[in-house]
Amino acid sequence: MSEKPVTLDFLAHQQARLLDEMASFRDDMRVQTAIIMRVDNTLAALLTEVRAMHARHDRLARRTEKLESVAGTSGSAA
Repeated sequence: MSEKPVTLDFLAHQQARLLDEMASFRDDMRVQTAIIMRVDNTLAALLTEVRAMHARHDRLARRTEKLESVAGTSGSAA
């Protein structure tokens, strides 16, 4: 079995191929990082929105309780 000798030209092509693949992997990582950051930002915005809705609901519940207590005391006096 006769093997071809490894030449500098062969090594140069292999190195160029590896550098191209590394650049491709780097681009893939940038895209995946951007996707993760977008999802993370969306999650943070959703958390803020849920907290605001919870505060709104609590405020409405307090107002309702206040109105019910006023209506309850007015009804017992009449």
